[in-house]
Amino acid sequence: MRLLIAEDDPDIVRALTALFEHNKYTVDAVSDGRAAFEHGMSGNYDGIILDIMMPGMDGLEVLRRLRASSVKTPILFLTAKGDVEDRVDGLDAGADDYLPKPFAVSELLARVRAMLRRRASYQNEVLAFGGLELDPASFEISFRGSSLRLSSREFQMMQLLMQSPGIIIPTDQFMEKIWGWDSEVEVSIVWVYISNLRKKIHRLSAPVGIRAVRGVGYCMELSSGDKNRLETEKT
Repeated sequence: MRLLIAEDDPDIVRALTALFEHNKYTVDAVSDGRAAFEHGMSGNYDGIILDIMMPGMDGLEVLRRLRASSVKTPILFLTAKGDVEDRVDGLDAGADDYLPKPFAVSELLARVRAMLRRRASYQNEVLAFGGLELDPASFEISFRGSSLRLSSREFQMMQLLMQSPGIIIPTDQFMEKIWGWDSEVEVSIVWVYISNLRKKIHRLSAPVGIRAVRGVGYCMELSSGDKNRLETEKT
């Protein structure tokens, strides 16, 4: 899952980034309201953690503009403005949750998990293709009783592939969804992660593969032997 943190205090940004990355989230961070709005408009985030008092544009205005632009990404206000009136204003503006500072780390993590579960597009079920299963609760892929744990980015790539088997996922889409549209990471990183996933699938002896389409992207499909078996069964 990928989060955007919008917070102008660099110490808080570092602490939140470390916290969420330790808990298997991918994190981008910005320090002003205009950048928060631009990143939020990309649609590449599963959730946004937003401060109210930021330079350029305050958090309430960021939220109002995102909702006016039909951006439905869940947003949690994490702010020092903790009065009842402030909470009401934030929730009325379209926030999904509101947590005043200071806060307990365990409560913040629990609220983010709950917020993401409420997403209309949140996929909590186990994905399966060709007998290979991907479990979002454990970040594991499994086949016939054997399983391997994936890193956060490996999981996100596998999720995109298994949600649309047989469909080519453009390399640019992997970059935007997982690393961010403004990332300085080289596009070759996608091939590196695809290679890692192929090795793990091979270790499980699962009858699926990740096919590369030169200059376009990648798709998940049954291995040639399994496809031939299915064709025989159909005739």
